[in-house]
Amino acid sequence: MIELMKQLCALPGPSGCEDAVRKFVLEKVKPFADEIKMDAIGNIMVFRKGKKALERPVVVCAHMDEVGVIIKQITDDGMLKFGFVGGVDPRVVIGRPVRFGDVQGVIGIKAVHLTTAAERRTMPKTKDLYIDIGAASKAAAEDKVSLGDYGVFDSAVVEFGDGLIKAKAIDDRVGCAALLKLIEDEPPIDTWFCFTVQEEVGLRGAASMAYALDPGFAMVLEGTTAADLAEVEGGKAVCRVRGGVVLPFMDGATIYDAELFELLRNACDKRGIRWQTKTRVAGGTDAGRIHKSRAGVRVCVAAAPVRYIHSPSSVAAVADCEAVLSAARAFLEELGGNDE
Repeated sequence: MIELMKQLCALPGPSGCEDAVRKFVLEKVKPFADEIKMDAIGNIMVFRKGKKALERPVVVCAHMDEVGVIIKQITDDGMLKFGFVGGVDPRVVIGRPVRFGDVQGVIGIKAVHLTTAAERRTMPKTKDLYIDIGAASKAAAEDKVSLGDYGVFDSAVVEFGDGLIKAKAIDDRVGCAALLKLIEDEPPIDTWFCFTVQEEVGLRGAASMAYALDPGFAMVLEGTTAADLAEVEGGKAVCRVRGGVVLPFMDGATIYDAELFELLRNACDKRGIRWQTKTRVAGGTDAGRIHKSRAGVRVCVAAAPVRYIHSPSSVAAVADCEAVLSAARAFLEELGGNDE
C-alpha cells in the first residue's frame, strides 16, 4: 500500500483538476471492477460484487483532490499573484517550490528588511505572496502560464526517521491507496469504492456521489490533523502520529453514527488494530455531505493522523497508514457478518 501511496502523492491533483489522479485510479481499478461509473464532475464510482448484498448499497470512499494554488493575476514584472485552492496556512508556503505542469516556481514574499515592525508582528496574508517562475516580463510569463492555471506544491516523497513518510497530499492519497488495495480482493459484501473530487473546497464531489448511489452505509478513509508537536500538551494534540488509525466520533461537519463507531472500535480491538480517537472536535470529511444525502446515510471514518497537513511536507507514520486499510477491511467484514 505504501508504494501505491507514494505514487499517488507524487501526482498533481488540486480540487477541480484531479485528472492525473483519476487517470491513475482508473488504470488500477479496471482489472477488478464489475462496474465503473463517472459523473459530470469527475467522481469515480467502482462497484465490486461481494459474497452477499445488503438492502441498500455500501460505500467506502476517499477524495482524490489536494490543496493547491490558482493563478489570479500576472504582474508587469512577470510575477504571479495567486489564491489557495482549499485551506492552506500562508506561513507554511513561503520559499516553497510549486509547479504548474512542467513550469516550476517558488512562493515568495517581501524581503524582511523592507517590512514594517507592524508587518513583522502579523501573519502574512495571501495577497502579500507571489510566485516567481523566473519570467523576465509579463509577456514571458504569459508564454508559460495563464490565468486560472492550477499549481501544486513540488515536494519529494521521502521515508525517514522511525517509520515516517513525508510528502504533499497525504490528505487524502492515503485513503485512495487504501481503496485501491481493498478493491483487489473480493469484498464480503457488495461494495461501491468511490474516489471523490473537490473535497478540499466544500465536500462537493461527495454530495453528488451520495445522491447517485443512495447508500445505507458509508465509510470515509482520510488523513486528519495531528498536532503532537513539541510543547503541545494533552488534548490540544488532537491525535498522534504512531498512535494508530483515528476513529472519530464527531468533527466539525458530522456526528458519526454511534453504532458504527462502536462496531469499528470493537472490530479493531478483535483484530489487534491499534486505534485512537480525536481529543478535539475539529475539521470535517466527505461524511459531512454524505450523511445528509436523501433520507440520510449512516457514516463512519478511519483516518491516518498527519502532521503539517495541507502543507508541502505533510508527515505520517507508515504503520498508521496501513492501519487505515486494516480498519476498512474490518468494517466490511463486520457488515458482512465475518469477524475472523
